[in-house]
Amino acid sequence: MIALTPSEIAVAIGGRLVHARGGTDETPIASQSQTDSREVAPGEIFVARRGEETDGHLFVAQAVDRGAALLVVEREIDDRVPQIVVDDATLALGRLAKAVVRLALDAGKLRIVGITGSNGKTTTKNLVAAMAERLGPTVASARSFNNEVGGPLTMLRVETDTETLVAEMGASGEGEIARLTDMAPPHIGVVLSVGLAHAGEFGGIETTFRTKSEMVRDLPETAVAVLNRDDPWVSRMAELTQARIVWFGQHSEAEVRASDIEGSAEGTTFTLHLGGESLPVRFRVLGEHHVANAMAAAAIGLELGLAPAQIVETLEAATLAAPGRMQVLPGRDGITVINDAYNASPDSMSAALKTLAQIGKPGARTVAVLGAMSELGGLAGEEHDRIGLQVVRLGISELVVVGKEARRLHISAVNEGSWDGESVFFEDHDEALRYLADTVQPGDTVLVKSSNAAGLQRLGDRLGEALV
Repeated sequence: MIALTPSEIAVAIGGRLVHARGGTDETPIASQSQTDSREVAPGEIFVARRGEETDGHLFVAQAVDRGAALLVVEREIDDRVPQIVVDDATLALGRLAKAVVRLALDAGKLRIVGITGSNGKTTTKNLVAAMAERLGPTVASARSFNNEVGGPLTMLRVETDTETLVAEMGASGEGEIARLTDMAPPHIGVVLSVGLAHAGEFGGIETTFRTKSEMVRDLPETAVAVLNRDDPWVSRMAELTQARIVWFGQHSEAEVRASDIEGSAEGTTFTLHLGGESLPVRFRVLGEHHVANAMAAAAIGLELGLAPAQIVETLEAATLAAPGRMQVLPGRDGITVINDAYNASPDSMSAALKTLAQIGKPGARTVAVLGAMSELGGLAGEEHDRIGLQVVRLGISELVVVGKEARRLHISAVNEGSWDGESVFFEDHDEALRYLADTVQPGDTVLVKSSNAAGLQRLGDRLGEALV
């Protein structure tokens, strides 16, 4: 973080500074901010926000014991270190992030890339960060830090010499992306897709469209909007922005385009057309659906100033979209486990199943281990039905459904009379693991896929360990 004194921080977040007992220390603080007391390191700021499940104020003492240098609180609570009292700690965190980003922008070096979309944000962010690092100091979102808490925590890592901030900007409702872009106004705003992820919270695809379009609505003419020409909802956003538009996709109108796409168990090969050049790419991230993320990253890399050859080098160096995303775990006897259970939406679930069907070894089985897709609201039933039918129609050899929230997926597959395969259901993860460890056959390709809340990522890891 750019160094600020406690008094300067208090002004930035609109709070009341209470000095530590017996002192008025105004030493500048340049360390990070944390909202989890377990992650506090000496010299850092602890923001005691009230969450859905607990209250950060209950852990202030632990944060101070771990060396917190400053507290942001909603009531005076521990006088061993300075504390700033605010009305809402979460809003204060955002105000501090906005102030730090403004200081970095005033220094004249910082470029901001904001990335949103129903799918692909983390993969694209990782690719763009790798490109930006070739040009200079870069800050990028850790894990999937893309909401009202994770976004500001990422922004607060910016320092005076940071040249590029690559920020995922997610949302569970209207106005949230706009708040993040207000904290860190993008020079390059990216929209990857508009789909059914979080449809239950958004209330429908039209609301999702309005929410995702917040990324580009307020971009100035000097900014760039990188948009997916293959997505009809994203294409509509061209009418909503003043920014210069750069299209990516397989569409003939896209400035950054992919052709000759061929997927395999080793990744995807394609020809990348950009900057007047056509270059072959061997993209080792599993799943053809990740080619769209690669194209988006390539478009951003070109805008940042990389040469086409440098962009291809970066794409070819990538081997994993992100932990828990199409992560290949080789096992004994030619068995392959693909752990893709970090998250799931109907679109990403469908894409992963198509990849499984495509890369299965000749003469061997494909096994889909699926859990529930979260945050679909009233669409949950029909979307789980659709995935169950897709498993059958893709010719997947066996379906293993885990968790009672996903039971409807199992029933839909069983009811599809045209299927000669099998579907089994387990409420318990341990039972599912025992079944899989006993029944997986040499050469099988096993996909593990669910929303994070279903907890199948750990099941995928354990299955990979059991089959070594």
